[in-house]
Formats: sequence, C-alpha cells, structure tokens
Amino acid sequence: MGFCVLGGAMLQCSFGMAPSTLNVLPAAKVMSSMALASIMDNVPMVNIMPFGMCSSMANPTVAAATAAALGTLTPMPCIPVIPGPWVPGSPTVLVGNKPALNNSCSLMCAYGGTIKIQNPGTTNIQVK
Repeated sequence: MGFCVLGGAMLQCSFGMAPSTLNVLPAAKVMSSMALASIMDNVPMVNIMPFGMCSSMANPTVAAATAAALGTLTPMPCIPVIPGPWVPGSPTVLVGNKPALNNSCSLMCAYGGTIKIQNPGTTNIQVK
C-alpha cells in the first residue's frame, strides 16, 4: 500500500540534475493539507517543473551542445516532455474522477528519463 501524493511533493528525473516539485491545481477540489494529485497531473511547466540541467542525449539541445563540444557531454536546461500520464495510479481511489497518484507511480519523459516521487508530501494518507 502506497501513500497518497500531495501538491508540493518532491520529484526526481533520472537525467535531471536537481529535484523538482509537483504542482497540483485544486481543480478536483480534494484537499487535505494540500491538494491531492491524480495520474493526470502530468502537464510540463504546469504540474511538472524542470529538473535543472538535462544530461539525456535524446534531448536535442543536449545532443547539439555535445556535438559542438566535440563529443564531451554538455548538459542543457531541462524542459520536460511528458507524453502520457503517471502509471500505474491507484484504481480504487479517485481524485476528480481520475485514479489517485501514489508514491510508487512513475512518469516517462520523451527524452528517456524516468520521473519518480522522492517524497509524497504525506505519510498518513494510504491508498491501494
């Protein structure tokens, strides 16, 4: 059983150099100390903020900078590209008619990174 994820949760990308926070808009109107997150809270630059610098060679800006540096990996600013929702979610608990986000969920970036939840923001709301 995992913990429910709240707005302000700490996230980390496998290719990012800094953690980020999850912003949850209170549109679902489900609140505890902060808004509860659903699997659809995955919009870049709205819900998912940048992770500092990106080191993925699948990122076109990193590839171009690395080529310009004659093959020396050159990280560039992170701009997440999220093609789908968080998976797997919690099918038994709904937040705004969408599965709730729990701390075992992950999110894929189109540049190959895996975004995981480091700190869900609470340890007293459990979901299946």
